[in-house]
Parts: sequence; structure tokens; C-alpha cells
Amino acid sequence: MSYSVGRVAGFAGVTVRTLHHYDEIGLLAPSERTPAGHRRYGDADLDRLQQILFYRELGFPLDEVSALLDDPDADPVEHLSRQHELLKARIGKLREMAAAVEQAMEARKMGIRLTPEEKFEVFGDHDPDDYAEEVQERWGDTEAYAESQRRIATYTKEDWLRIQTEVDDWNRRIVEAMDAGAAPDSETATDLAEEARQQICRYYYDCSRELHSCLGEMYVSDHRFRDQYEARRQGLAEYLRDAILANAARHA
Repeated sequence: MSYSVGRVAGFAGVTVRTLHHYDEIGLLAPSERTPAGHRRYGDADLDRLQQILFYRELGFPLDEVSALLDDPDADPVEHLSRQHELLKARIGKLREMAAAVEQAMEARKMGIRLTPEEKFEVFGDHDPDDYAEEVQERWGDTEAYAESQRRIATYTKEDWLRIQTEVDDWNRRIVEAMDAGAAPDSETATDLAEEARQQICRYYYDCSRELHSCLGEMYVSDHRFRDQYEARRQGLAEYLRDAILANAARHA
């Protein structure tokens, strides 16, 4: 038995245009055509479509889906095994996200949220909410973002004051190291870079040294971060970036 493109679109919950596109790029070519040239899909085509839609649901780009399905060494059991593992991983991530949302909801119910006066007391004229929309747009789909949101939703004013005191002390010490002539790749500077990474891990999210290196580059390239560091000491942004890179290199 074979099915028209319209019926297959209805079965799968996709558009006819999507099926046409899959045919055009060679991802899903119908096994039959009518004398008039209309597409007809058989059972094997439907099986392949099911595999395509599964991988697409998990975020695989079409070229990777094609490579997976056309692998001559793969078999249906291998595909099912891979899909099972991917599903378990996705279920685990969704559970973590749900737990994070639940904790954030509970924190808001408890009223753990800084007032404008408390924000000024903790952060001065630097309001983190000014960057909230941009941060969500750039990193909102990452696990690090979800974890940081889960944690900060529970922080009280006292928590933020304690964190800020620790950060201020670190800022003072890295300026002192720079003024004392410690090179960015010195033990003093790299130890301070590692301490900064550990602060991120402790209070916000698990920050690998590779990710920390990316942040170091951002401290220089993004004028907002650069201006904050330069206000403390001229050349501090580059110094910190170089110390972070040296710290990552010594642990490589």
C-alpha cells in the first residue's frame, strides 16, 4: 500500500511543503510516483520519516540526520538504541529544568527577591536586571543559564552581600598582583584566575576552564565588561584575560 503526500503529511503532523523539501534535498524520496508524477509513499518511506522526525525533535540538523540514516554500517536496532539513549538524556535534562523552575517558583512564593533599595545596596548603580533580557537571549537554552537562574532565585540580600564582599576582595587582590609586577602567567595571577572560576562554580554554574577562557575573551571584547575592569586599573581586562588563559593552559 502507498499513500499520497497529503495523507502522509496528515499522519506525521508535518506540512506537504516539508515533505517536498525532504524530497528535494534527498532526505526522503518517495518510493513511487503516479503516471502524473505525484508522490506516493510506502511503508519503508514512513519508517524513514519517523526516524527523521525523531532526530529533528532532538535538534539534529538535516545534514546530520541524513548522514545517520544513510550510514551503511548502521542497522535499525542501532538506531533504536541510539534514540533510546538520546531520549533518556533529554528526559534527564527536562527533569533538571523542571526542578529548577519549581525551585525558582518556590523562592518567589517565599518572597526571596531584592527590592530596588536592596539592589542598590548590594550592586551600587550596576543593576544585573539591565542585562537580563540579553543574557536570556544569548544563553537561555544552556544548562549553565538554567542552573544559575535556579541558584540566584534563592539568594537573599545577605547572600548577595556576602558574595559581593568576596568579589570585592578578589578584585582588590588581582589589582595588587598587577601593581606588584606579577606576570599574567605567574603562579599568583593564575591562582587568582582559578579562584575567580571557582567563585562562578560555587555561586552560579559549573564553569569549565574552557568556558572560563571564553569569558576572559569577552571581558576584553565587550566594552561593558572591559570598562568595569579598566575603571579599577588600566590594563586589567587584558591582564585578567591572559591570566585566565594561562591558568587553563597549566591545567591542560
